[in-house]
Amino acid sequence: MTITASTVKELRDRTGAGMMDCKRALTETSGDMEQAVDLLRQKGAASAAKRAGRETNEGAVISYIHPGSRLGVLIELNCETDFVARTDDFQRLAKSLAMQVAACNPLVVRREELAQDAVDREREIYAQQARETGKPEAVIEKIIDGKMDKWYREICLLEQIDVRDPSGGVTVEALVTDAAAKLGENLSVRRFSRFALGE
Repeated sequence: MTITASTVKELRDRTGAGMMDCKRALTETSGDMEQAVDLLRQKGAASAAKRAGRETNEGAVISYIHPGSRLGVLIELNCETDFVARTDDFQRLAKSLAMQVAACNPLVVRREELAQDAVDREREIYAQQARETGKPEAVIEKIIDGKMDKWYREICLLEQIDVRDPSGGVTVEALVTDAAAKLGENLSVRRFSRFALGE
């Protein structure tokens, strides 16, 4: 099958991948656009994982003020170079993350930032609730783990579901990983502050 330049361009516009990568992906998938997108995303996620250990000393602090000016967010998103920090894709991602913080009010960026006593306290509450069911200990442990995972998804920014995704299947972490693959640099959310009037 012949892969046309316009098909390659369409795939590039959709994914931000290089021309040769797009051509290879279309060749491997016999011209199937959706399969090619998936293939590039998988490869991009894999290369983003390889970059995960690289230093992210550049970036930007982005603000989001909710209409009505009663709620605002500052978020620091880091990358490897100031060139990437100035791109529209980087700025859009940072703004999306700030809106996520405004909408879902996470407590921390990642679960490792939670104080151990807070985690222990939450786990103990779930343990007491689970024991009241009278189920075997092995089942109780699974119940506790399930409730803890749900709690992490509510309060840890990277584990939350992207509020703009109607399917409810994309986490904030996946959003950042996809952007890192597209931009070709390691990205990391350093910190955020959420301000609500009167709080």
